[in-house]
Amino acid sequence: PLHRLNPVRLKYLREQICGHYDRDMMSLKPFTGLDIIDIGCGGGLVCEPMARLGAAITGADADEAAIHVAKEHAEQEGLNIDYINAPAESINKQFDVVLALEIIEHVSDPAAFVANCAKLCKEGGIVIFSTLNRTPKSYALGIIAAEYILRWVPQGTHSWKKFIKPSELARHARNSNLTPERISGLVFNPLKNEFQISKTDLDVNYFMACKKP
Repeated sequence: PLHRLNPVRLKYLREQICGHYDRDMMSLKPFTGLDIIDIGCGGGLVCEPMARLGAAITGADADEAAIHVAKEHAEQEGLNIDYINAPAESINKQFDVVLALEIIEHVSDPAAFVANCAKLCKEGGIVIFSTLNRTPKSYALGIIAAEYILRWVPQGTHSWKKFIKPSELARHARNSNLTPERISGLVFNPLKNEFQISKTDLDVNYFMACKKP
């Protein structure tokens, strides 16, 4: 599923970051000069295109095996990516852009996690979250369908009780000196077999872009 949603996710990230920093969307390397960190980077699905778009990209993940895979693949592709096998709270650097994609629903303390993301962001920077809403629809699609019917992810990957409502995430963001600016839904279109951005449907997956004043 991450490979399936990656094209629309990357398009969204490009739009948000270029809009925030007034960069040319059509440029081949619009992120040149920007320091970006991807927290919970996994095998580098987002880090690699960020590097190709010109960013100085850091990928952080507590999973040592994932970081090993990411490093090997980046080396094969000739990409310069700084991968760190560490949790967000142990990183002592600030970035222009902080990405926390499909990760907050797995942490034990969402408020502390958002605070760590804010700490990693420079003043005037942007933090972008993506996660799953806690609704009956997300239970049906994010748990029952994704794990038991379609088998997109292993059973037990997600806990519905840890899904986070947009209002809760926005509250954590404001408490951490972040200003939520845009919330967009991410929906799956079964007819086209692809994900799409929605301005109104936040019932299952959604993005939240926050500015640090």
